[in-house]
Amino acid sequence: MRLGIRTAVWTALLVGASLAPPGAAYAASADLLAGHDWAHFSGAEPTAAGVKITPLDRWVTTPEGKRLQPNPPANLAGPHLTVSGDFGVDALMSVTGGKSAYLQLYGRLPVIYDEWRQERPSVRVGVVGGKLEVAVWDGGSDKAVETKTFGSGLAGDVAVSISRSGGKVTVSAGGKQLGSVGEHGAFSAGTVWFGADAQVGGGWTLRALTASGSAKIVDAPAWAQQPSSTSLRAEASALPRPVRVGSAIASTPLVDDAAYRAIAGREFDALTPENDMKPEFVQPSRGVFAFAEGDLLVDFARANGMAVHAHTLVWFEALPTWMRSAPDKKTVMLDHIKAVAGHFAGRVAEWDVVNEPMNEDNSDGLEHNLWYQAMGAAYIPQAFRAARAADPAATLYLNEYGVEQSGPRWDALYKLVKQLKADGVPIDGVGMQNHEYEKGDRTPPETFRKHVQALAALGLKVRVSEMDVVSGGDATMQAKEFAGKLAVCRDEPNCTTFGMWGFTDRYGSTADIGQYPLTVGDALPWDQNLKPKKAYSAMLAELN
Repeated sequence: MRLGIRTAVWTALLVGASLAPPGAAYAASADLLAGHDWAHFSGAEPTAAGVKITPLDRWVTTPEGKRLQPNPPANLAGPHLTVSGDFGVDALMSVTGGKSAYLQLYGRLPVIYDEWRQERPSVRVGVVGGKLEVAVWDGGSDKAVETKTFGSGLAGDVAVSISRSGGKVTVSAGGKQLGSVGEHGAFSAGTVWFGADAQVGGGWTLRALTASGSAKIVDAPAWAQQPSSTSLRAEASALPRPVRVGSAIASTPLVDDAAYRAIAGREFDALTPENDMKPEFVQPSRGVFAFAEGDLLVDFARANGMAVHAHTLVWFEALPTWMRSAPDKKTVMLDHIKAVAGHFAGRVAEWDVVNEPMNEDNSDGLEHNLWYQAMGAAYIPQAFRAARAADPAATLYLNEYGVEQSGPRWDALYKLVKQLKADGVPIDGVGMQNHEYEKGDRTPPETFRKHVQALAALGLKVRVSEMDVVSGGDATMQAKEFAGKLAVCRDEPNCTTFGMWGFTDRYGSTADIGQYPLTVGDALPWDQNLKPKKAYSAMLAELN
């Protein structure tokens, strides 16, 4: 859905020729709404009057469930700017009801590293309490490095101009220059992406958005990537029994990092959304859904012939706070599965229905999480049955860590899935995560093979779901670990996919979260410069 001529009329009548501050020598404005995609933007709805912004109240939470950082959306599938010098952005913000309204200009899109959102340079302009609030992030902290408030009495249709010149960002409202803040390198990368948010209980409409000066409009990149006959996916698909090779993929680097995008499309034929289908991202408020980022990943996968392994419907982490505090947990769980699995039905191949239910410290082998506390062990079969009803064609998995090793955790998992099968629960397979962070996490391939075979005897598929190996500087060991598990998956008929939890250290989840500048991990087959390591060569050799 794209905004048409009506937006251009609003621009001409309500904004005028230019909202640039006095003295700005900008060329004619270019319309960022008409003819561009604003429909695939979480919390946004194109209307005849403009783009309606609804508050998501989306947060990144800690594993314990506390709100850690706000996680407002950006328009990943829509237009962005390339800038080479001074430029201006003019917006007509229709603000009613006295609630705050925010428009954010991202110099670089933020990146989610599991329980942390890495804030990168940006400028946010908000109509707050009748004033214009300007905040600047420099990429060196979660917090804004500078915040100033200007003007008064702003309400209704507020014509806002944002001008970058001489190391400063100058703002105007209603044609009147209000003041400036330091740019702090916000746009030094030469790009500008757009985000918008609203205060809970409010909402506003972006009635016009134009750019001028050195700014050039660029729409979303083409998703289809150049294939290779010597990639992991090509070699694995040429096996006598083809095996999928997969990776967790993050949405923001997929759109703003061309090299990341090229590798993702070239090397893998299975995609797992790293964060964008987890509950706190996809249903941040009760009954309020944010599907745009997940839809983008599905679109990328389909453009590149990749199967989507969707992750995850039921977990005790990555939950919005409302879900934790809701008194009707069973209804919450079943409604969430119906809505989310139903939305993606027919477009994803598989689901992690229940994620990490095991805890060998308890007598029944299960984690006594909030779902268990509300429903007992019955939450697991109920979740699988609800997922089957929502998407009858999807293959349904239980996903767990540490079960590739022998011991109580594996014993408890085997007992659980055997009982689920005996009870007719529609479980199709088990994902074994294969996270190897320390020496004690490493499992001999033959032990892993025995577990794969034991599940085969129960009629269950197996996938290596989230493999990463912290090298500690030992690239040879890391290569051996990846290749050894891949060899088992290649050989065992019920192992369908060999999947990694990301592919490059640049965006890997073993990065030191909360650290500025970012300290990357070393657990994946491509390094932080997107160069392949020994692990990549070892996996290719195993497939050959």
